[in-house]
Amino acid sequence: MPALAEKTTQIELKDAKPKGLSMTQLGVPVLESTVVKKGKLQEFFQFLDDGTVGRRFQNIRVTGIKTSEGGVEAAKIFVQFEVFGDDNVPLAGNSGFGSALLGGGDTLTELPANTVFMPYASAWFENQFVYDVPTEVFDRADHFAFAANADQVRTL
Repeated sequence: MPALAEKTTQIELKDAKPKGLSMTQLGVPVLESTVVKKGKLQEFFQFLDDGTVGRRFQNIRVTGIKTSEGGVEAAKIFVQFEVFGDDNVPLAGNSGFGSALLGGGDTLTELPANTVFMPYASAWFENQFVYDVPTEVFDRADHFAFAANADQVRTL
């Protein structure tokens, strides 16, 4: 039975300006005190155990926001990407991905694992996730770890 092998990458988070279309699309309350960190990875391939590409992630965008809403300061991490299942489908619900925020090489916090929205093979699907994180973790974060989880699949 073919399987997707786990694969991990890190995306650097850099300070960014709190403006632009992404802030509007995410509904961010932009204040003078709003802090933004962004990172992006164009392509990320997950391979089958035979070495061929089995799943493609494209345009992985990580946006960290620390702002105040209703007088309460909070931080959120938004993860957006497109995913494509190459000629295979998971045997059960897909195992999705895991992620973590890193700072100075240390894991600051692991984020809850998620399945990806990918109802059919051989098609691209948009995905978007949001995580609440402690503001202290946000302040120290300089990388986002993205791990495409191993998965049993059936080829078409």
